[in-house]
Amino acid sequence: MRRSYMHLSEGEMLAHGWQVGLETGDGTTGEEDDRLRISDVGKLARRTRRRIVRAARADDRPTFAKLLTAHLGGLEGLEVVEESWPAYEHVNVQVALDTWLEDDGRDHELVGMAGFRHREFGLADLLRPQRGDYGPVPGNVAWTHLASGPDGQVRRAVRAGLYLVDDGETQSAILLLAGDPEMEMAGTQMHVVANGEGSAATIAATVRALAVQHNVFRGQVISFGREMFGERATVLQFHARPTMTAKDVILPAETLAMIRRQVVGVAEHREQLLAARQHLKRGLLLYGPPGVGKTHTVRYLMSQLRNVTIVELTGDSLRLISTACSVARTLQPAMIVVEDVDLIAEDRGMHPGQHPLLFQLLNEMDGLAEDADVVFLLTTNRADVLEPALAARPGRVDQAVALELPDADARRRLYDLYRGDLTVDEAHLDSVIERTDQVTASFLKELLRRAALIAADEATGERLAVSAEQLDAALDELLDTRNAMTRVLLGGQRSTTSASEPWAESNAAHPAVAPSAY
Repeated sequence: MRRSYMHLSEGEMLAHGWQVGLETGDGTTGEEDDRLRISDVGKLARRTRRRIVRAARADDRPTFAKLLTAHLGGLEGLEVVEESWPAYEHVNVQVALDTWLEDDGRDHELVGMAGFRHREFGLADLLRPQRGDYGPVPGNVAWTHLASGPDGQVRRAVRAGLYLVDDGETQSAILLLAGDPEMEMAGTQMHVVANGEGSAATIAATVRALAVQHNVFRGQVISFGREMFGERATVLQFHARPTMTAKDVILPAETLAMIRRQVVGVAEHREQLLAARQHLKRGLLLYGPPGVGKTHTVRYLMSQLRNVTIVELTGDSLRLISTACSVARTLQPAMIVVEDVDLIAEDRGMHPGQHPLLFQLLNEMDGLAEDADVVFLLTTNRADVLEPALAARPGRVDQAVALELPDADARRRLYDLYRGDLTVDEAHLDSVIERTDQVTASFLKELLRRAALIAADEATGERLAVSAEQLDAALDELLDTRNAMTRVLLGGQRSTTSASEPWAESNAAHPAVAPSAY
């Protein structure tokens, strides 16, 4: 039975000869005591014996060179074919490799690795006998779990492993390595060697094709970002596709029909358009002041394009335009969403000498083939910033649609949308609609929530109901001069300013400070 010595006294520990960390009679500790003990001789003898045994049995230890020689029947003259993908494609490479290995008549053994981290090596290095302790050695398989869907789905993938494959006529070996940003190996690598002429290249090409065919990003809503360290650490995230109908979008009927025809209509009539030799790629620009429904309309279009790959670019990920276009081109039909595109009108790429990112985006749009089923959906609060670049490169954007502040009819529809199941006395509704001229959907949404809070504070029963007076009180509160900044943030009446509030007039001149919450 294993004994715990946690509660032994100092005297008992000294009796056992444990001097480390304890003060001896002469004022020194065991770490400073250089007197030779019999136990020290025994320790040295055991260390010497282990070294002799390791040296004597060195040739008996398994190595990758021995495993590969036995599996391939000799290594002389064999060529290694290397393939690489971006790091975010690791999950697709694993899916492709698993699919290929599952074919009938194909057996395989997966050999794990120890000592592979922070070392740069390839299959060609494993073919050579290792000298000393350098390089990876056979060991346990290191696994990782990678996102494969928007609802937390994951796929188990090999971080570093060697597949020994036998399909009867040909024996092959496949090395799969995940990226290691610390070693500047950001991509996923696959190295292939086989004992049949041309077999390695065929296997590599097959796996690459399967990675496209079984791509887990296809038909999903995805976005790109970066991890904390380094530009190479590009990551990809899944998002749930919105569920919306046309009733959820409060726009003039002709405006919504124009937008839908340009995006969804082309997708629905793809075959007829191709047969008539009409191009599929298109660009749509939604512009207007903040809060008028640009983002909301984008979400509606996402919900309508089922089985279409959506790639979102916002914020810092706008610098990954080329990556996003590459994914969309591979997984078409696809839509690339670039929100607040005016932010990249003057922002340049990651490398010296690059043009503004907007030019890169327009070049990517122009570089697609005419039959590419890819739509570029751009939004902006500052169409004036984009106009010179778009005019200099005509044809990239086929349709520009202005979204305006809601009129009285639209405000009434927005009221119905945001009221939901809330009971409201609508005796003063006409007055409320009139008083909310020039406000955004965000303002109306907050108006109803604030009225519900006032009603909840004054409620005497369990059921929540808003009276006409409480709705008026909520509107009075939002229109009060003390809430001028709140109105700006909600996209409310910017014309209601006073001499004591110069910042409000300044913000009115720069509406980009208000978020597009609708």
